[in-house]
Amino acid sequence: MIWQILLSFMLSATSFGADAGPSIISNASASVPATFPAPTVDSVTVAVYGEQRVPFQVRFGDETNSYNVMAMFVLPNELVPVSVVPESESGSASGYQFVAVSGATNTVRDGAWTWMAPSKPGLYPVEIHDPESGQAMTLNVFVMVPYANMRGGAINGYRIGNYPKGKSQFYSRPPGFIEVSPGMEGVQVSPHFTLGQFLCKQAGGPTKYLVLREALLVKLEELLAEVNNRGREAYTFELLSAYRTPNYNRAIGNSTTRSRHHYGDAADIFVDTDGDGRMDDLNRDGRHTLADAHWLGAIVNATQDEPEFEGLTGGLGMYRPTGSHGGFVHVDVRGFEARWGA
Repeated sequence: MIWQILLSFMLSATSFGADAGPSIISNASASVPATFPAPTVDSVTVAVYGEQRVPFQVRFGDETNSYNVMAMFVLPNELVPVSVVPESESGSASGYQFVAVSGATNTVRDGAWTWMAPSKPGLYPVEIHDPESGQAMTLNVFVMVPYANMRGGAINGYRIGNYPKGKSQFYSRPPGFIEVSPGMEGVQVSPHFTLGQFLCKQAGGPTKYLVLREALLVKLEELLAEVNNRGREAYTFELLSAYRTPNYNRAIGNSTTRSRHHYGDAADIFVDTDGDGRMDDLNRDGRHTLADAHWLGAIVNATQDEPEFEGLTGGLGMYRPTGSHGGFVHVDVRGFEARWGA
């Protein structure tokens, strides 16, 4: 199980900011450990792609998920409804166990709980156990630093910059920032992606801050599944760029103040199974050209109306290779369609 992966990620008040006081476990049997580490990707093991889903769905707040691990982002003391989604309207969710090592849990009914997040920012995994299959889903819940805590465009010395007031729901300021302490980069935020992949390339630290949305993680997982379904084996996407602070975006010469990279729902991706740092020859013409980005972009276009991509509408940009980087594709979940690029 996940608590056996790495002892170095055992939760403690010093490593992940757990609130002091006794742990609370709701509907858990005596065989379930009271503490467990955050899942991490083992860089020593050769990774083989697999969707890594559990045979049930869980609704956490407004998000529904069937992956065996997924990140969730909440504010301090936020009260979050959590429930197992029955397979049918008449179905039952009895017997499921909700395990939380921190925060306050209340059982609403069989398979449904409310969970109050701790007051201190940090990582607080919770698990939902299926008694029938014996499988468990891990939700890596990050309690964020509220946006209002930013002072002078920075948090604890890490320069972020300012977000303009949103003129629409698509450009609302992020509610908060994920605090990424040293050693947390390997924490899984979905089956095939880790927290460190999304960090801004801006210098600073050792503690950094990040904005990330669950919808982007779901879209990347769904696109990765399609790439593998079409005969191109890849365990993850390489991310040329994901979150960018407004401060960093200006520093690299981008004049826009409303880049989707500011809002944690955009990533510039490419497939790199040979580890050379550039897009693989996806269209198999023996060359590394813009056509490889077009091959990947075509998957984005072809799947946008599929049921798995409902609610994941966004932008698509395709970029040719240059002397400094290979070809790549920009994807985001801004909420409306946008297309550009070569």
